[in-house]
Amino acid sequence: MSTVVEEEEKETGRVEAFSDGVFAIAITLLVLEIPVTHPDTVPHGKHLADVVLQQGPNFAAYLVSFVTILVMWLNHHSIFQMVRRIDRLFLVLNGFLLLLVTFINYPTALVANFIATDDERFAAAFYAGTFVIIAVIYNLLWWRAAGGMRLIGKRVPAEQVARMTRQYQFGPILYLLTFALAFVNAWASLALNGALALYFAFTGQIERTA
Repeated sequence: MSTVVEEEEKETGRVEAFSDGVFAIAITLLVLEIPVTHPDTVPHGKHLADVVLQQGPNFAAYLVSFVTILVMWLNHHSIFQMVRRIDRLFLVLNGFLLLLVTFINYPTALVANFIATDDERFAAAFYAGTFVIIAVIYNLLWWRAAGGMRLIGKRVPAEQVARMTRQYQFGPILYLLTFALAFVNAWASLALNGALALYFAFTGQIERTA
């Protein structure tokens, strides 16, 4: 019996380690969307400070996406603190989640490049819409693990699982608000995305109970 448990925990650890690597790569690639100005490209009559200040949207998009991916990694870690077994559907859902995590670089670039143009609302909506889908995938991943406690460790209290379920249920709704807000004010939508990332960063729990 102990051998089976050890094998299950080993397999779960492998999935989390692989996922951690993907999160690390995704969060690192974000900085590549901030162009480094070469001396020859500074417009005549302007200083480097002027060029850097004009990159404000790039820095804002980078910051929001970095914090959001960081929070997603924290939530992912929280799930794996409770999961002690995995099945094929859980692996597939985890794979889709990682697909979207690596995709965040693209909507981040859209927001950074179009936030001050006529297309800023579409860019902000595309950006927020990506997080809506991610929030849904997180709910599906957690549902697969927590439904009937099928993949949860035996020592995890049912109340802890229920609390986690309630937290995840609000995710898609809150990110839908950022999506709707994008069609009204792109900057407000980006700011709300950042605020949600900070909120979820300090409301989640990481407990080793399994």
